[in-house]
This record gives sequence, structure tokens and C-alpha cells, in this order.
Amino acid sequence: MAEELGVRYVLEGSVKKSGDKVRITAQLIDALNGHHLWAKRYDRNLSDIFAVQDDLTKEIITALQVKLTEGEQVRAAAKGTNNLEAYLKYMQATELINRINPQSNAMAKQLAKEAIVLDPEYAWAYYALARVYTLDVWLGTSKSPRQSIAKAMESLQKALVLDDTFAEGYSRLGFLYSMTRQHDKGVTEAEKAVALNPNSAIAHLYLGKTLFFAGRCEESIPEYELAIRLNPIPPNLYSWSLGLSYAYMGQYEKAIAWCEKAVRQQPDDLLARMMMTVVYSLSGRDEQARAEAAEVLRIQPKFSLKRLKKKLSYKRQEDREKLLGALRKAGMT
Repeated sequence: MAEELGVRYVLEGSVKKSGDKVRITAQLIDALNGHHLWAKRYDRNLSDIFAVQDDLTKEIITALQVKLTEGEQVRAAAKGTNNLEAYLKYMQATELINRINPQSNAMAKQLAKEAIVLDPEYAWAYYALARVYTLDVWLGTSKSPRQSIAKAMESLQKALVLDDTFAEGYSRLGFLYSMTRQHDKGVTEAEKAVALNPNSAIAHLYLGKTLFFAGRCEESIPEYELAIRLNPIPPNLYSWSLGLSYAYMGQYEKAIAWCEKAVRQQPDDLLARMMMTVVYSLSGRDEQARAEAAEVLRIQPKFSLKRLKKKLSYKRQEDREKLLGALRKAGMT
């Protein structure tokens, strides 16, 4: 079945009914070796079959996400709403955001807004919308970066009003402060996020990001490494962020390995291609750097160093010039 469908994992199950009760079993199988990765039995009353259907759909989707992708932090997003459609739209938006290209981000924006309409009290939907607005800045698709950052801030503030223990919300708020050159404030918010939820991969990721922007590159590396341990199948952002920090520390082989992993995982990820260009350039692999620069322009033909320079809110001038100089060496203008 897996070969016919072109998939690695197969979810199978059964339904048994007795009177007004139903027992549903579900199990996830790795088709490559036949091993059972996860199984669970659900017993429910059939007083409202549609409510049962939505409840179990959400539970099973969440369990699969935990097992196959983002780990335990997915459960927090699932608990944030009782509306199955809002949850599904949030999940779809997240998957599209993680591709990091203009077309996917535009679709994610619409889905995040639809999730908010379905459940205006769903903090994670506002968090997703904040991610979209932030990414608009980095992808060069924002007509007004300042306005996009303001909208991201507004979305996060709404999320934190709904849930003042929302660690991931504070972590992204910290990164937005870094983007507006409020570095000490950014690190403080990111550290607060880690204190609220030390097991959040996202919180450790953005503490790493705020430390990097604040010129504390060496300190960012253990935060990225911990984030990846907590989320062993991470989105590209984790991989190339760690790769860039390694490059800034002169550890080029490690830097190349992590950035190449990101590019293999998402070939159309604009930022992964950009950081791959930087890492190749810094390590002296000029021909490969020029090839990656061509990929950046394929994904975003309007890319320019002048616009990028305005976005690089690094605390230290030498950190910004290091990245821009590497891109310039690779032939970008």
C-alpha cells in the first residue's frame, strides 16, 4: 500500500460499535520496516457522532504530528482550540510558512486569518499570523517592513492577552525586538520564554536568534543545538540558523553540513539558499557560492543587498558587514 501511494508511513485502524458506544483503534506503521510507531484505542459515546468525529480527528492528527514532526510542542497548539477547522487551518498555515518562499507565505496568511475567524480566541492562530508578517519582511514581499513588523507585534500582543503563559509568543516577540534593534529587550523576552517552558524548541530557537543578533554568536550555538534535540525533525530555520552561527565561529564544515541539510529539505527556501551562499562564500567555496546566489535570485528575482542591509538589525556593524560581504563576493548586488 505504501509503495502504491508513494508514502513511508501508513495510518490504519478499525471501528467497533456496540449500542451507543464506539471503540476506535488507530496505529501508525513505518512501511519501510513494518514497525509500529504509535497506537491508541479510543472509547466514545455516540450521543453526537459529529463531535466524536472532530474530537478523534484532532487527537489523531496531533499524535501523528508529535511522533513525526514537531514533538510535544504540537500538543500546546492543539489544546488552544476546540474548533477542528481552526486547528487544521493553523497546521496548514504552519507547514506553508516553514517553506519560506513568497507564494507559500501568501497562502499561509490567508489560512491564519481564516483560523482566527473560526476561533478568535485561538492564540496560536495569531502567532502564525505574526510569523507570516515577519517573514514578509525577510522575503522582500512587504510594501512597508515597518508596518509588517507592527502588525506582527499586534498579533503577538493579542495572543499574549489570550494566554499570558504562551512561551512561544514571548520568544517571537523577543525576535521582533531584535529586528527593531532593541537587543537587550529582545534577549529578555526570549529568556522569559525559556523560563516559562524550558522544553519548548521554539523558545530555545528564538533565544538563539536574539543572542546572535545581539552579537553573542557563541552563546547562540547551544540554544540552537538544544532546540534541535527537542525537535529532532525541525523546520529549515533551525538548521540554517545553527549553520550560520558555526560559520561566524569559523567552524565551516559544521556550517556547511547544517545549511546543506536545510537546502536539501526545502530547495525553494529563500533564506536557506541565502545562508548557504554566505557559508560557502565565507569558507572559500566561491564557485558553489555563486551557484547558490543564482538560486536566491530564482526564488526572489527582486532580491537586492541594499534592501537586505536595511533588514539586518545586528547590534555589531562587523556582523552585518560579514554577511553582506559574503553575498557580495558571491556576485550578488
